[in-house]
Amino acid sequence: MPSFSDNIVTWQRQHGRHDLPWQNTRDPYAIWVSEIMLQQTQVAAVIPYYQRFMARFPDIASLADAEEDKVLQHWSGLGYYSRARNLHAAALRLKNEFGGKFPQSPEIIQQLPGIGRSTAAAIAAFGFGHRGAILDGNVKRVLTRCFGIEGWPGQPAVEKKLWSLAENLLPEKNIEAYTQGLMDLGASLCSRGKPACLQCPLQQDCVARREGRVAALPTPKPRKALPQRETVMLLLLHGNEVLLEKRPPTGIWGGLWSLPEMNVGENPVEVVRTRFGVEVECLPVMPGLKHAFTHYQLFITPQPLQVLRLSTAAHERGRTWLELQDAFDAALPTPVRKILAHRAKE
Repeated sequence: MPSFSDNIVTWQRQHGRHDLPWQNTRDPYAIWVSEIMLQQTQVAAVIPYYQRFMARFPDIASLADAEEDKVLQHWSGLGYYSRARNLHAAALRLKNEFGGKFPQSPEIIQQLPGIGRSTAAAIAAFGFGHRGAILDGNVKRVLTRCFGIEGWPGQPAVEKKLWSLAENLLPEKNIEAYTQGLMDLGASLCSRGKPACLQCPLQQDCVARREGRVAALPTPKPRKALPQRETVMLLLLHGNEVLLEKRPPTGIWGGLWSLPEMNVGENPVEVVRTRFGVEVECLPVMPGLKHAFTHYQLFITPQPLQVLRLSTAAHERGRTWLELQDAFDAALPTPVRKILAHRAKE
């Protein structure tokens, strides 16, 4: 009788994904970039970003030698920007501490910024054929359903049980096909919303299918109402130029170029005069928009302002005036890109 791993390997070879841009290579750099991009982002969304990123930064040296701002620019729109900052920081470490070569040991790979245990194992498996367990969100879903494991997978005790199971299921050979197969199965047939159980290679052994608990597993995370925050983004317009400010290197949108902000209820004319020494007049408020982060929702009110008189403070370090169309080439948060696009159409 075929084992769990045998079923996964056979299915992957017949039905899995084989032609993604980062497949069919042993280049650990290319594999690493793809694995980081695929964290919390769907494959279809990643592909064009991956192709542009690799065209601009084809190897460790080119990424390490680039300015962080350029890296963020090529990441702009993909979200979760700490991934890009960690990618750049790790490239610098690889250049300075490893002679620009990628280490083969998953334990060492895991020590690089932004790389956890599962990602390190995936890079080592695809890059070097290293036998190690992975446990991303898709794999957790496959394992909890197939083996009927209760409890939210993010709980330490449940996650520990899943890691032990993942390690015990590892095949002695074909680790690449097995690892890819687990990822593919969780992303396709064993999806969150509409799993195709009748096509699944694990259907005969799946506890969730046998007991009618497919919709209940994995156990959902206990839900909390997301806090809501508000801000006003100031769109300072001088001719066809707009003012952008560089955000601090850490925190939300760290290192990106954004619009200046103020608190709801403040007088934008006074805020701009005090902060930038610029005389402005208010233009009609633009439609508001909502942006969801992991831990809260942000409601943004864009306030356009016509600049009447500039000052030197408006050109200090960390601030730049760009033609509206040129601003789209900067590393911008998604909401700022939407605001500028709306303005450009007016």
